[in-house]
Amino acid sequence: MKNLGNLNVYAVRLLPKTEAIAPGHRACQGCAEVLAVRLVGKALGRDTVVACATGCMEIISSPLPTTSWRVPWIHVAFENAAAVASGVEAGLKVLMRKGRIPKKKINVLAMGGDGGTSDIGLQALSGALERGHNFLYVCYDNEAYMNTGIQRSSSTPFGAATTTSPAGKVKPGQVTWKKNMPEIAVAHNIPYVATACPSYPFDLMEKVKKAAKVDGPAYVHVLSVCPTGWRLPPDLSIRAGRLAVETGIFPLYEVEEGRYKLSVEVPKLRPVEDYLKIQGRFRHLTPDLIEKIQERVTKDYNKLLAKVRFSEEMS
Repeated sequence: MKNLGNLNVYAVRLLPKTEAIAPGHRACQGCAEVLAVRLVGKALGRDTVVACATGCMEIISSPLPTTSWRVPWIHVAFENAAAVASGVEAGLKVLMRKGRIPKKKINVLAMGGDGGTSDIGLQALSGALERGHNFLYVCYDNEAYMNTGIQRSSSTPFGAATTTSPAGKVKPGQVTWKKNMPEIAVAHNIPYVATACPSYPFDLMEKVKKAAKVDGPAYVHVLSVCPTGWRLPPDLSIRAGRLAVETGIFPLYEVEEGRYKLSVEVPKLRPVEDYLKIQGRFRHLTPDLIEKIQERVTKDYNKLLAKVRFSEEMS
């Protein structure tokens, strides 16, 4: 059987044929974010309502008077995707209770980028998680405000050069460390939290399916490689996502009812330099800064492993 990387022809044939987002959108070449959106849509199916914050995916999919969406889709302001999804979820409950629509499982999906999630939309997301709404929030994290010109966000990694954190003689680009949004979601004591990446498509889809089945809020954080903002060739998008996992910079794991589990185990982490050197946004980094990043990544990865081991002991 012909292999397609980690996929094979048989596995590809098992993928759902339904598409929530149609071809013909205006995403950049090599955009891993729109690939992630497509995979999420396949996992959830047609019985889905989407609340989408302003950002790349809104711009590329809804040029007036057309749309690429094949499911009910609501464009909302930058800051309130989770709030609108909360209203949709509550409204569907009322309509079903009154017999206005049939009682069945309808997935409510809120989505936004790292700016609309980690920064501007954090208050709405935190409130929705705290209230316990039965919905799924997916953050497509391309690590900056890419749609408006590659400005830094709280999700931009240390050392990355953006238009508002330029690399120079005094500052090495971004000077703060990436905000850990999955852990912030875990702190809300919700049933399900996971990290995912379209470089591992079946892992991403299985986590979305699992998230949709839980009773209560679920949060999935997806690393979405952006060739334009990361300054790398479009044909390296999938490779960059895999390197992020293999170096421990973006480990894939899930947290079910507070218990941690690694989705992709890496016996020996690759040096972070393997990931950094293919991206133009890190080309200014000196060996000592790379070592600083390596130390932080190793420390954080070991902290995650400790949580995984503790969860295994508690099982």
